[in-house]
Amino acid sequence: MLYYALVFLVIALIAGVLGFSGIAGASAGIAQILFFLFLAFLVISLVVGLIRRV
Repeated sequence: MLYYALVFLVIALIAGVLGFSGIAGASAGIAQILFFLFLAFLVISLVVGLIRRV
């Protein structure tokens, strides 16, 4: 899942270097949203895993 966030981050970096600021900003925003979304999924799955053990 983190792969998609990294792909959008790389797209943002390449677009920023080439001067496409709109694409760079959008890609960085998408990467940031995906990162926090997947981080939330990780925390939820860890909590559910701990609850199932009990």
